Amino acid sequence: MKRNKNRHVYQKKRVSIPVLIIGFLIVARLLLPYYVKKYVNNVLENIPGYYGHVDDIEIALLRGAYVIDGLYLNKVDAGTQVPFLLFEKTDISIEWKSLLHGKIVSEIIMTSPKLTYIFEDQEKDNLKRTQLNDWTNALTSLAPIEINHLKIKNGKIAFLQLTADPNIDLHFNQVNLQADNLRNIVRPDQELPSVLKASAVSIGQGHVRLEGKMDLVKTIPDIDMSFSLENAKVKSLNDFTNHYVGIDFKEGKYNIYSEVAIANGFLKGYVKPMFVDVKLIGKEDSFLDTLWEGFVGFFKFIVKNHKNNTLATKIPLKGDLKKVEGDIWMTILSIFENAWFKAFKEMTDDSIDFKDAQKAARKAVK
Repeated sequence: MKRNKNRHVYQKKRVSIPVLIIGFLIVARLLLPYYVKKYVNNVLENIPGYYGHVDDIEIALLRGAYVIDGLYLNKVDAGTQVPFLLFEKTDISIEWKSLLHGKIVSEIIMTSPKLTYIFEDQEKDNLKRTQLNDWTNALTSLAPIEINHLKIKNGKIAFLQLTADPNIDLHFNQVNLQADNLRNIVRPDQELPSVLKASAVSIGQGHVRLEGKMDLVKTIPDIDMSFSLENAKVKSLNDFTNHYVGIDFKEGKYNIYSEVAIANGFLKGYVKPMFVDVKLIGKEDSFLDTLWEGFVGFFKFIVKNHKNNTLATKIPLKGDLKKVEGDIWMTILSIFENAWFKAFKEMTDDSIDFKDAQKAARKAVK
């Protein structure tokens, strides 16, 4: 009889213990989003000079992920209510393929993120490097493990100046970016193991491309990048050029090409802006506007390549990252080189290599 009683107690425990464990897991799963949301909001609330919050947190245990919905961040003393950062959806998960290499790292996929830099808000008390580090480090800390893969889908970056009349709005839409192997999980015999590719649409419907290689594990990252912005309508710059130099464009397009290499904290590169088929003066301009634009137009006539109808220059960049300098004389000579001798090509020159920056860095040390 006693044996039957013990067996009954044992069978009861066999059923009740798993039920309790399952019940505990269900409760923990239900409460987990609440505590994760509380943690994320606490991180955002404690960024010096900023305030922020998230709308919701979703947990996906099977794939080791959590999803942040509606992340908002702005400066405490901002004069506007336009959020500095607004991330519609951020998916943070374990990058499973890296487990094959014995590493536990994360991947982040951001859907429709927006960064809006309002000059009046950000420059009010001069944005300090420490503040920049504060919010970037805080956002990075939202991923519990190191980030190895980053993907941005349909993002937007905008630079606004609201005190200008009309407001100046320089922006990039449809920003798509992918960066892989950021933590050098796979590192063959390459000096720059991480790969980045990005595209966007600028104001004036320009086509933007950015691609290159990096080594972000170093204290000062090594970088070899190329950038192009092509076939943008120059009239889209009128609010900016009218406000700062008092001219506006009637027609034409502009391109910007650049290559930059950074090795051991030393930078070498160039920026090549080009204006093609540009016209300044319109019938609706006032006499003073026409006079000023006529003067600018005359200068443009002197330095323009009439065969290709381009106005361009090439600004060389070189120096320690703490003090990068542009060569003003080479910039001026490049204007006349394009105008009178050989027109610049509408493409990156493929003239900057990572090894160039390495050589320049070694010379700077000597």
